[in-house]
Amino acid sequence: MRIVLLAACLAAPLMALSLSAHAVGPEGRWKTIDDETGNAKSIVEITQAADGTLSGKVVEILQSDRGPNPTCDKCSGERKDKPITGMTILWGLKPDGDAWSGGTILDPAKGKTYKSKAKLIDDNRLGVSGCVAFICREQVWQRE
Repeated sequence: MRIVLLAACLAAPLMALSLSAHAVGPEGRWKTIDDETGNAKSIVEITQAADGTLSGKVVEILQSDRGPNPTCDKCSGERKDKPITGMTILWGLKPDGDAWSGGTILDPAKGKTYKSKAKLIDDNRLGVSGCVAFICREQVWQRE
């Protein structure tokens, strides 16, 4: 009985370390922070596909100048006038060392898409960039 108890006591911290190591990654819910105002704008849920690419969908609007249920009125194509809540705004990010690149991000307020990359700053912050040519803007999103 003592051996079982001792084994359980030794295994518990190792299991906790193992679980916490797997919890750190870009997948999950992120509060988007506007890089110009510093205000939280929405909650984006990032998921990873079987091929390793990341995508992000708006699951909640926290603050909008266009009311609680804004639409993508400046978007073109299939996103034109669709609700922003439920919309995929980040897609195609591929693993690139300790970051992700080669993706696309949509700014629903402007209706424009940009080349995108992302990198975990730490367990609770994700740097997300949108770029045109070599000019990039970065937002730091906070894990919810």
